[in-house]
Parts: sequence; structure tokens; C-alpha cells
Amino acid sequence: MQAPGFWQSGKGGFLAQLLAPLGWAYGFATKTKMATTKPWKSPIPVLCVGNLTAGGAGKTPVALDLGKRLISKGKTVHFLSRGYGGNEKGPLLVDPEIHDHFRVGDEPLLLAALAPTWVSGSRKSGCMAAAQAGADLIIMDDGFQNPYIHKDFSTIVVDGGYGFGNAKMIPAGPLRESIADGLARANACVVIGEDTSGALHSISDCGLSPLRARFAADTQSKSELTGPVVAFAGIGRPDKFFETVSQMGHNIASVIPFPDHHPYNNADIATLRNIATKAGAGLITTQKDEQRLPASFMDEVSVVTVSLEWTDEGALEALLDGICNA
Repeated sequence: MQAPGFWQSGKGGFLAQLLAPLGWAYGFATKTKMATTKPWKSPIPVLCVGNLTAGGAGKTPVALDLGKRLISKGKTVHFLSRGYGGNEKGPLLVDPEIHDHFRVGDEPLLLAALAPTWVSGSRKSGCMAAAQAGADLIIMDDGFQNPYIHKDFSTIVVDGGYGFGNAKMIPAGPLRESIADGLARANACVVIGEDTSGALHSISDCGLSPLRARFAADTQSKSELTGPVVAFAGIGRPDKFFETVSQMGHNIASVIPFPDHHPYNNADIATLRNIATKAGAGLITTQKDEQRLPASFMDEVSVVTVSLEWTDEGALEALLDGICNA
């Protein structure tokens, strides 16, 4: 799905007010479940990378970055994902050579390129499988609101441009739980990009000192993109990707947003080809979308790869050292 426009910061109006009672009920149910459920403790530490809102905030890039750093510190890291968009219940060890997004989802395929990655509808079963396979630390991509698993360390990821949206709970807004409740359970918070939403103020009010990072982007393609481009993306916030493409200096002829985790079909591919041909432009998309596109089509598409640049890398390393030594 794509987030409704009225979920954005500073917006709301009639629809948000109309849906507010359902949001209060959703928040109450989440809070009650958190308070009354006794979480299961994994035999090895679980580091959760989550967020407080529905949709993309940058969790997977953060999980990958933390994974690389922890591996360099000698940790045997395994990733754990629910595998949203895939039909595999697991626990299954992802093999990018034989598994596709229909089976395991798109994000696990990205994670599996770095370290062993498990897809499991039951997070408990996934943790047990990772521990039995030799992991000594699990990075759980999403699942912060899952009350059944004890998290040894939780990091909340916030998109600086989107923040906490209109600060209302689903379906009146994007929040999965209240800002105060969520941040009270978090050990750390990462704000990605410039804070144009006022998120830093809300985070500071809750007593956390957020880490700051920004995306560094690069285009990986089989030919140099020198002319106009047609940018397309099926992610939580397609507009954020389109802004990135523009900031990279590409001349955007057209942008085409798709729902998050959209499974591209032949009609979609024909449409993309047609629009690009008419515009005399190349096609460009995200690494996440690449996982949901046929390999035969990728000869025609350039992919933007992103990495994180941290404002205070020393503070991040000190945080990870604390996790390793706990």
C-alpha cells in the first residue's frame, strides 16, 4: 500500500479526525498487548531495527550497516525477517540463488547478500533456527511492536523528512503505537536525512539523543546514464527515492510510484518500457525493487545503491561495542 496523503506531517483534516477513534482503539490494543504479553528470551542476543510508523523509514539499510560493523567486530550475525510479500512461513534460510521475492520477500534477499538470513512467520522459531545454525547475534529487521520476542537492544529508525507523520495512530495516521510509548522502549534512535518534520524535538522530549545519518547514493548500471531518466519505485516512500535521483543530478523525465513491495507483472514492465521509449529516457529504480523485477529486464534498468554516512561514527561504534561486550 501507499501511505495516504493525510498521514503526512502537518496534515490530517476531516479524514484523520473521522478515523481518530479507530486510531485510539488501535493504540490501546497495542499498548495492552505489550503490557500483558510475556516475551520469550532468545538463547542469543536479539538486536531489533524497527520503527514507529507504517511504511519505509530506512530499516533495512540500517540493519545492513549495523550488520557489517558487527561482523567486522567478530560477531557471527544472522538476520531475521518476517519476509513481507513472500509466501514462505519458515523458518527458512534464504538462498538468493534459488529463492525469489514471491517466496521470501524482497528485503530478505538484500540482507542475504551480506549474512545468513532467516525468513520466519514465527520470530521465535526463526531465532531458534539461527542459534542452532551457529549465530551468536540476531539482527531482526522490523518487529519492534512484536511483543512475543524479548529484544536485548532496540533501535528505532526515523525518516527525517517524514518523521512521525501527523502523529496519529493507524488508520488516522501512520503510527503503530504512541511516540512516547515506543521511544520509551527503545535503546537508540537513528534519524536519517534532514529533519524537516520536527522529529528531533519529539525524540529529545522522550530523553533520547538520536544518532544522525544520511543516505549516500550511487548509480550502478551497465551503461552510463547521460540523458533523462524515468524513475520508478515500489517502496514505502517513493517520493524520497525520486528526490534522491534528482539530488544525484539526473534529469527526471517522469516518476512512477508503485505500492510498497509491489510485485511487478508483464503489464507493468510493458508500461515502463513504453513511457521510457516515448521520453527517450533510461529507467532507474531502487535495489529493493530490483529484487522484484525479472533478471531479463534488468539489462534495461539502472539501480541506485545507497549506503549510510553517519554524522558521529564514533558514537555509533561505541554503541556497538557496548552491544558486543554486553
